[in-house]
Amino acid sequence: MRVDRGQCDVVTAGGLVRVDTEFVTPNDPLRVICTGDWAVVDAGGDPRYVREYLPRRTAFVRSTSSKRSEGQILAANVDFAIIAVSLAVELDLGRIERFLALAWESGAQPLVVLTKADLVPDATGLGYLVQDVETAAPGVQVLPVSATDGDGLDVLGALVSGGTSVLLGQSGAGKSTLANALLGEDVLTVQAARDVDGKGRHTTTTRNLLVLPGGGVLIDTPGLRGVGLFDAGSGVGQVFAEIEELARDCRFLDCAHVAEPGCAVLAALDSGELPERRLESYRKLLRENQRIVAKTDARVRSELRKEWKRRGAEGRAAMEAKRGTRAWR
Repeated sequence: MRVDRGQCDVVTAGGLVRVDTEFVTPNDPLRVICTGDWAVVDAGGDPRYVREYLPRRTAFVRSTSSKRSEGQILAANVDFAIIAVSLAVELDLGRIERFLALAWESGAQPLVVLTKADLVPDATGLGYLVQDVETAAPGVQVLPVSATDGDGLDVLGALVSGGTSVLLGQSGAGKSTLANALLGEDVLTVQAARDVDGKGRHTTTTRNLLVLPGGGVLIDTPGLRGVGLFDAGSGVGQVFAEIEELARDCRFLDCAHVAEPGCAVLAALDSGELPERRLESYRKLLRENQRIVAKTDARVRSELRKEWKRRGAEGRAAMEAKRGTRAWR
């Protein structure tokens, strides 16, 4: 239910116990025990130890800020990834797409919850905001809620009642307030966001698994300043499913959708079928994910170098043709 340095809280048939994690602290940060794991615990003894944890069905992993390109596991065995987005500030669709890529990659079902809906002055404006997010989140339910008025909470409670959910988002997105509303009591500490920029303070400092009264359990997480991708290629493809579908009609199988002839993606961009913002976001996340993978995969590094050399040669050839010159070796 909660992991601290060297210890964790585990729910057993006999109740909540505090146990030592000495035997499940490997050097690999993706193999450490985390909130949501099913643990194998000593039957008795003092102190008691976690001896092992069961294979994970799903795992929400992000890249750390470390230059070593390490992954950090935030929650395990999650069925629903609730991405909390505040309507008190301007929507950042690129950040939503980033969260969605990680959510899809984890194996969980994403759900975008637009918090603080009571701050939007009229229903028409709220409808436009929901449509904007739906465009950035194909195949994902977008639900506006208000913890203050209670709007949308019954629908959200019903959606998450059948499994384990993790609550994700930036500080100030209203995650702890939303969790308290679902719990029906003020279990988590809440602080107001700054009036200047709508940013919140890090109130939640650990990941806690909470039992919901309507069924299901919820893992609350600290606000995430950085949401780095970590080997999330398939997740990016799912977020931008319409671009992946268009790419199947490109003339070349390795089309980069930059300047190649017969590119179906660029054709959709020219016709207005594909918004430029979506394509730019797609390219950005793909590049970032390639860099992360390349740091740990020698084959990918080699392929990237070849691709950079090929594009460099094409660029030089184009410049030489424009000038009417030719380079000789």
